[in-house]
Amino acid sequence: MDLKAGLRRLWRAPLVASWVLLGLLLASLLYICPVRWRDTLRQQVTIGWMRGLLHLLPLRIHRHGKPTEQQAVWVGNHISWLDIILLGAAGPVRFIAKSDVRQWPLLGWLAHSAGTLFIQRGRANADSFKQHMETLLAQRHSLAIFAEGTTTLGDRVRTFHGRLLSCAVEQKVPLQPVALRYHHQGELARVAAFIQDDAFFNHLWRLLGSSPIEVELYFLPLIDSCGVERNPLARSARHAVIQALGQSDPCQSTDAKLAA
Repeated sequence: MDLKAGLRRLWRAPLVASWVLLGLLLASLLYICPVRWRDTLRQQVTIGWMRGLLHLLPLRIHRHGKPTEQQAVWVGNHISWLDIILLGAAGPVRFIAKSDVRQWPLLGWLAHSAGTLFIQRGRANADSFKQHMETLLAQRHSLAIFAEGTTTLGDRVRTFHGRLLSCAVEQKVPLQPVALRYHHQGELARVAAFIQDDAFFNHLWRLLGSSPIEVELYFLPLIDSCGVERNPLARSARHAVIQALGQSDPCQSTDAKLAA
């Protein structure tokens, strides 16, 4: 075992475990507070807890731009569960996540307590899910959506699924594209990526042994959703993310060739 990694875990692991337990306590207290205060307190507690967790993880965060103060649908690329912590610490926002996240030990319950809306796979649940998102937007909440529908190593940005953005079109809420990149010693930080069948606690254990990882977090200009169909809207958001990350867009190159 790498001695340096072991020493890092020796002090980081107890602190992170204690912080998670504090989060569970705070989440429990939210359930017994008066309903009229619950949403406001949930936002404040969630932001504060996530900011505290970021200080315990080996991340050096470089933020470019600011999250909008108005209601918006944040949409960006997806690399890791760390994305949720980074965005949740930036401002009041509700998350959309896969239903299997709800089954994660401890963290699944924390995500539920923070107001995460979980996606059930399958077309049978599509209408219900869309209705839930529109209800949250109608209640003036902002939403964060990882429109690729999966995670990547961060070496590319997959297609953004327009159906996930139909709620923004229906409610006339603008999009704020968000771009994320993790790098370590000049290369993509593979230790940050949470992909395929990786287990959460295995990933966390590797992360706690890592030397500092540089994180680039871009909050990009708003995109108006009024009068725009969902698929062109998704392509515009994806293109903004790709540009911020300095990547090439094969889809755009193909479109340019066809136009020529």
